[in-house]
Amino acid sequence: MTTVFISADIEGISGVVHNDHAGPGQGEEYGRARRLMTRQVNAAVSGALEGGARLVIVNDSHGGMRNILIEELDPGARLITGSPKPLSMMQGVEGCDLAFFLGYHTMAGTPGVLGHTYSSRTVHELRISGQPAGETLVNAGLAGYYGVPVVLVTGDSGVAAEAAAILHGVRTVAVKEAVGRYAAVCLPLKEADALIREAARDAVRDALGPAGRPEPYRPPSPARFELRFMNTAQADAASMVPGSERLGPLVVAFTDEDYVTAFQAARVMMTVAGSVDSY
Repeated sequence: MTTVFISADIEGISGVVHNDHAGPGQGEEYGRARRLMTRQVNAAVSGALEGGARLVIVNDSHGGMRNILIEELDPGARLITGSPKPLSMMQGVEGCDLAFFLGYHTMAGTPGVLGHTYSSRTVHELRISGQPAGETLVNAGLAGYYGVPVVLVTGDSGVAAEAAAILHGVRTVAVKEAVGRYAAVCLPLKEADALIREAARDAVRDALGPAGRPEPYRPPSPARFELRFMNTAQADAASMVPGSERLGPLVVAFTDEDYVTAFQAARVMMTVAGSVDSY
């Protein structure tokens, strides 16, 4: 039985361009974005099932991870919702066959709609074993750790290019093109849905065909997560995590032979850094 895992974010959804769309408490704009997110997740679920998947697991991966409207979700999917979760945006990937990243965005410091790396409040830059990394690379490493290839990434044109540069053979769907951080040329919803559904179908169909599944991305070992924070107080707090290494006024690193351990330590550092009052 082929199981597809979908990690679903919101910033890379067609029509989403501003913090008002991405944050709970923002009223109708956030409510609209939730419906758009659920709609594009459904397009990916439908395509995966058409391509031959027997089960689709959807992990809500944005913010507090309670965004997708389960009452509107395709009944062919199982939803993982809420946080915190041990694997964060990738909770549920273990044991799956293929992974989709839906609604993703560019890494911190690069052009794109609402680009950031896990925490827009604290993380100025993340490097993994020296390589600049956004959520696409971080999460591909988690998928690869469990032997799961990422076969589809959707979002703006910036993250599509980012994914294509690091994931061999990945399909990408750009549902919008950034004009700036808070503006984009967006595809009509029906067109975005159709492109996502077709790409999801073809990605699963190809993986089940004669060529078989593509090779998963292999994360580095040892894995070194190097975080450059927004200010020194955040770095001060992050450096109190046992096993961390202070590299400079703003930079704290954590290294481990095990990728998941290093990832989880980095997430703790972000969380601790985020607890510091900013001025």
